[in-house]
Amino acid sequence: MMRVNLKTSLVIVCLLVMLVTLSIWTRCGGTLHSFSPSFTGRHDVLAKANSMRNGERSVGDATGSFEELDCSINGEYTVGCRREGEEVFLPFSFLHKYFEVYGKLASYDGYERFEWSHSYANVYYPKAKYDPRGVYMYFENYNVEVRDRVKCVSASEGVPVSIQWESQGYYYPTQIAQFGLSHYSKNLTEPEPRRKVLEDGSSEKSSWIVPVGASLARTYDAELFSHVLHFQTAGRGIQLKLDHVLDFVLSVQIQLSVVDNSSLTVVVQHRERKEFWNLHYTCSSQLIHAKDEDVYHGMNCGEKVQWRSLTRDLFVDLQKGLVLQNKEKRKISRSKFKISAIMLTGSGQLDNLTLSTSEHLAHFYAAARWFVSNQDFKTGGWANTVKRRGAPGMLDLLPGWYSAMGQGHGISVLARAYHLSGDKAYLAAAVQALRPFKVLSKDGGVLAMFLNQVPWYEEYPTQPPSFVLNGFIYSLIGLYDLITLAPKNFVSDATFLYEQGMKSLKTLLLSFDTGSGTIYDLRHLTVGSAPKIARWDYHATHVNQLLLLATLDQDPLFSSTAGRWVGYMNGKRAPHN
Repeated sequence: MMRVNLKTSLVIVCLLVMLVTLSIWTRCGGTLHSFSPSFTGRHDVLAKANSMRNGERSVGDATGSFEELDCSINGEYTVGCRREGEEVFLPFSFLHKYFEVYGKLASYDGYERFEWSHSYANVYYPKAKYDPRGVYMYFENYNVEVRDRVKCVSASEGVPVSIQWESQGYYYPTQIAQFGLSHYSKNLTEPEPRRKVLEDGSSEKSSWIVPVGASLARTYDAELFSHVLHFQTAGRGIQLKLDHVLDFVLSVQIQLSVVDNSSLTVVVQHRERKEFWNLHYTCSSQLIHAKDEDVYHGMNCGEKVQWRSLTRDLFVDLQKGLVLQNKEKRKISRSKFKISAIMLTGSGQLDNLTLSTSEHLAHFYAAARWFVSNQDFKTGGWANTVKRRGAPGMLDLLPGWYSAMGQGHGISVLARAYHLSGDKAYLAAAVQALRPFKVLSKDGGVLAMFLNQVPWYEEYPTQPPSFVLNGFIYSLIGLYDLITLAPKNFVSDATFLYEQGMKSLKTLLLSFDTGSGTIYDLRHLTVGSAPKIARWDYHATHVNQLLLLATLDQDPLFSSTAGRWVGYMNGKRAPHN
């Protein structure tokens, strides 16, 4: 009897083990497809997500299994899919490319989710009526100088050098203006910078190491009306040892002699790898060159010795040097570096040597000065000095062409510089910049006529015209900035051009609506090509521009169109027949 009970007990235990094993196997089978990052179905996605949020596990069919399946795409090619009962799951990697949708795995609240989005771009809703005295749109988020298409920030001009259409580098007015407007906006939104004065020329603030044969003296300079540091070296330079982190913006008033290869050098060290780089600021006319641990930025001193104000983001200068040598493709963090020394070689003078967290106004004024110095006084334009290839059916833009967006952006910079400083040179340049808006693009200006009736300010004055939307609206914002910030007796031309442009925008705006997004320009109407669909960041720019204009003009066209275009970014589509 005892032996029978023992056998019975063993059978029961075995059955229980089998049941537990089967239960675990079933659960694992159901979990496999529910949490896969590569597959998603069209139906019941929300229901499954809600059940998982409540701690449930979807097991699919009775066995929790799936089968591999070939999905035929329009009879042209096949994609590996999975079938579970009556449901078919396509790889999200396929959906991403095919439909231009985006997704990622995210984990929070203790659960893992797959987050799907139709657009990767952001919409910035204005908090109040647009005011040119405040931030420029959302440009406080821009970091123009770190863009891949920026070769470097010129040490002679203090503005970015573009390589977008020409690898040697050139000054691109639109990019320079965005650089200035971003720093103007950051100055309003970021905290007051932290500054440390290393040398002011009048007192012993730092302990310079002066080698034998070199000299260092503090003398009075009549031009600056202050004491300055005068240095002279032969061989080894004069050195200031530092251990400075985070504050990577250097500003100094400096005067270097051309004849004895003078330079100011900043030594930057990687705090973990103990690697050193030397950032040399020299009198060379070469924008930037680099070899091994040495990066050279040319100030183009010229033959005449003169004082210069130098403001440099040392971290950006280092990055550009590393990219030039293909040494650093990944993102590097400021927190990993420190400034370990500053060296002076040759001969010259300096004053107000400072390290700080930022110097946004200095960068802004560098851009404003560039627009004053580089304007063609006769035409009022800022020339784009490189060739830009035209789209099929359009002629190339030859060096010297003007851009309505560049003109408008430049006006936005100059109007703000005049507002801050009261310097009438900025105002005069801004008013002069209106001239290309009155000249037809075929004659060298930026004005085109849609169907010979609707005036349009061309970002790219192509032949035939292209009618780019975002560049046109940027030019209108520039006109508005001048109208708002300039004295009333200076704004009559700007007012006419702005009102004319707003009327044109209201006439043609809906021509850019596809029912699921927007188009970049109207080339399909002027050259008969396929429409140029605006990618999501340009579409978001269209939305953000309309939201800004809606704060200036009460016409519901702007707000209603912006709302519909936001819907497109969330997967909404216009109804079909």
